[in-house]
Amino acid sequence: MSLVELAFSAPIATITLNRPEKRNALSPDLLRQLASTLDTVNERSDIRAVILEGNGPAFCAGADLAYLQQLAQFSILENMEDSALLQTVFYKIFTFPKPVIAKVHGPAIAGGCGLATVCDIVVAGREKAIFGYSEVSIGFIAAIVMVYLLRKVGDTTARRLLLTAERISAEEAHRMGLVSYVVPDDQLDRFTTELAQKIARNSASALRLTKQMLQALHGMSLEAGLQYAVSMNALTRMTDDCQSGIQRFLNRSR
Repeated sequence: MSLVELAFSAPIATITLNRPEKRNALSPDLLRQLASTLDTVNERSDIRAVILEGNGPAFCAGADLAYLQQLAQFSILENMEDSALLQTVFYKIFTFPKPVIAKVHGPAIAGGCGLATVCDIVVAGREKAIFGYSEVSIGFIAAIVMVYLLRKVGDTTARRLLLTAERISAEEAHRMGLVSYVVPDDQLDRFTTELAQKIARNSASALRLTKQMLQALHGMSLEAGLQYAVSMNALTRMTDDCQSGIQRFLNRSR
């Protein structure tokens, strides 16, 4: 059985974590399959939006606890290599050229919450979705996701989430800026699909360049950011998508 399933319904791809008996825990094998699946999706020019979901009662319950027990026997180099795998997958999702939507129907805890954090948009079911960075409760730290979480929700909220290890509802996560949309559980599938379709109607090159800018602007000074924006503005005007889009707009206006 594949730990990660992939389904295409162009222009949307759906990636499903498929380890329900372990609440989709992030084992090395699952992470490698997820990375490979993302590469497969990226090769498809007809795909413009991606939905990431989990099979079973949980979106993702974090790291595999049985595997965590083995880490004590690892050397520092082996632990570095293992940590780098998680970093690689998170970075691949965060920088993925196509928008990625996390559809969270149940618990997203620790690394699972991190997985949702690095997605562009998070849609959560109101009744069953739960979020939490529980790492400090077991003597661990959410080191890799912390880099992304600070960018997403800011210092004050990140400190609360990371230091308390509290679990929060979908509504509370939405108020914090961690979740983009909260919908009734029985509407989650339809809403997420319609959102992906809405995104996919936009220009593929414009989506890619927008994501590129969103990643690059963090850490830039105002002046550097504006200069970068001028360059990207000029570049976008030269794309086929922009020129054809302007022509369609002008034809409608006549």
